[in-house]
Amino acid sequence: MSCPSCNRYKASRQTAIDPNTKQEVPLFHPQQQLWAEHFVWSEDGTEIIGLTSIGKATISALKMNRPQLTRVRKMWVKLNEHPPKID
Repeated sequence: MSCPSCNRYKASRQTAIDPNTKQEVPLFHPQQQLWAEHFVWSEDGTEIIGLTSIGKATISALKMNRPQLTRVRKMWVKLNEHPPKID
């Protein structure tokens, strides 16, 4: 449940390092965890912010806020296509 580019960064990894605590934690598992418990969108809708160690490590490992993604998200925001509604 990620874009192909993020999925390539993930590969077969199941853990990553939380950039704040430097602790190894599991990556977010979309079939077992709720997105909203681990992530929120930035106020402008262009970046994903980690709420937990799992969220922060996942964002870092999958490079979910790389410049190409934030640019396209900015365009989607202007078109009222973003951010997605997450339950």
